Amino acid sequence: MSHSLGLLIPLAAITVGPLGWTISNYMRAKHGYPLEGKDGRLVGREGDLSTIRQVDLLKAENDKLHGQVSRLEERLAVLERIATDPAERVSREIDALR
Repeated sequence: MSHSLGLLIPLAAITVGPLGWTISNYMRAKHGYPLEGKDGRLVGREGDLSTIRQVDLLKAENDKLHGQVSRLEERLAVLERIATDPAERVSREIDALR
């Protein structure tokens, strides 16, 4: 009897850690929480959470730059119109603004 108990203790010690990690990740996945990778970092359903944050920041920067480009295109169109229109028409529009 003591021989079987001596074998059971090391077997239980080796099994408890991975089994607990597996159950923890299962519960996290079931309820939509980010999972813990083998290296200890949290990983969401879409990938590494730091990568997701970087993508969000790049999207925000892209939207900001898109707005700036749109405003610059509008200003450039006005400057092109001013450069190509006859001088008297431009002076009339300026006088109308005063």
